[in-house]
Amino acid sequence: MPRTTKPAKSAPAKSPRPKSASRTKAASVPSGPRRSSGNTRRRVAKARLVGPTTGVLITGGASGIGKATAEALAEVGRPIGIIDRDGTGARRVAKAITATYGVKATAIACDVTDRSAHEEVVAKVAHDLGGLGGFVHAAGIDGASVIDDLDEASWDQVIEVNLTAGALFTKQILPHLRRSGAGSAICYISSIEGWFGNLVLPAYCSSKSGVLGLTRSVAALVAAEGIRANAICPGAIDTPLLQPAFAFEGILEGIIARTPMGRLGQPSEIASVVRFLLSDDASFITGQHITADGGMTSVSGV
Repeated sequence: MPRTTKPAKSAPAKSPRPKSASRTKAASVPSGPRRSSGNTRRRVAKARLVGPTTGVLITGGASGIGKATAEALAEVGRPIGIIDRDGTGARRVAKAITATYGVKATAIACDVTDRSAHEEVVAKVAHDLGGLGGFVHAAGIDGASVIDDLDEASWDQVIEVNLTAGALFTKQILPHLRRSGAGSAICYISSIEGWFGNLVLPAYCSSKSGVLGLTRSVAALVAAEGIRANAICPGAIDTPLLQPAFAFEGILEGIIARTPMGRLGQPSEIASVVRFLLSDDASFITGQHITADGGMTSVSGV
């Protein structure tokens, strides 16, 4: 039987491409500097970060990284509860947050080493904010002293503020995070000195190393519930905690020389990482630490 051959289909005609398309697109790009204004950057950040919108309790929120974190979270619509032994400073920050970002903000004067106050403080913040879906332990002290001169009271205070308070507040906050449900998250502020020794900060290094262990333990406990726990290890950040060190000749210059980016970090640069870790954009990150140190630990220790 003779084989029949089907006539070949003709290729569909292509729509003519406007000759001016590329020129039109290029012409629409404005000339001049492409860096947006601060207000524009804030709007972009708010648009890109994904929920939740539950309240966040922050220890040490009256200054430094804690204050910057409160502002960063309020910027994306999260109600803020500030705990600090500086009650006046905490109230000032809370008032400014409400005025600037239009979110609920409450402040309570509390020394985080006062264990008897934890339950009541957490309950009040949760009530004021309508619930809690986040916790940031940013309270911290350094307790500078070489091991030869270290006394028990100094050691105990550093461990209590930096590590124990974070654990005990977590115990009180977890029921509230569970009520808020999956998407709730915790962020502990550790330090690069949780990984590297500093000869004048034995208690501080020990406490910040302990924070990393706490992070992994809490993360393992609550992961199946959709609750996350992570830590940040900042490098040299321009905060009140670091300022006293600059009184010693050559300290600031030495830090900058060992930092590839050639400068100190700003509290807002740590706060933006906290904000990410507490958002749904970090929904598969838990039990981890993020180092933000301008590259210092990529080339050397502290």
